[in-house]
Amino acid sequence: MCKIFEHLGVPIYDADSHAKRLMTTDGILRSLIKKEFGDLAYDAKGNLNREYLGNHVFHDEKKLATLNNLVHPRVGGDYAEWISSKRGSHYVIKEAALLFEANTHKSLHKIIVVSAPEKLRIERVLKRDPHRTVEQIKGIVEKQMPESEKLKRADYIIVNDETQLVVPQVLKLHKMFMGTEV
Repeated sequence: MCKIFEHLGVPIYDADSHAKRLMTTDGILRSLIKKEFGDLAYDAKGNLNREYLGNHVFHDEKKLATLNNLVHPRVGGDYAEWISSKRGSHYVIKEAALLFEANTHKSLHKIIVVSAPEKLRIERVLKRDPHRTVEQIKGIVEKQMPESEKLKRADYIIVNDETQLVVPQVLKLHKMFMGTEV
């Protein structure tokens, strides 16, 4: 969905990819992660050891909360810098899997939730991340806010369940946001 907005010229901030980048490149965040989770959180080349970290945090809610409390503020600062560089844009989009869980939705003007059945979402993640198992994905989903609650909080919903075309839904929102909707 964000790729469509991006093709329309809308700046997109992908919070997940920025978080992954910051966990490797932000010296302060690296130090905090190493202090909390040990040197094995990074490999010999200095890259984040996602498998090690994932095995530690996804089975322990306290450790997951600790990691989130380290990462989310740094992503928030990065987003603030990014958004200030986009002042001339008509509108921007922040894409984040944990938008509500991290309370970053409070700083946004409108919320778009992309909706799809859980089974289809799991299939899509398996295609994107073949190293994950169905059980791992379900474990991640269980730690997130239920989709039904996200839908209640949404200002707009894009249905991405393979029964409706996504492009017309995005174009309708884009026209509305640009003030050109007829």
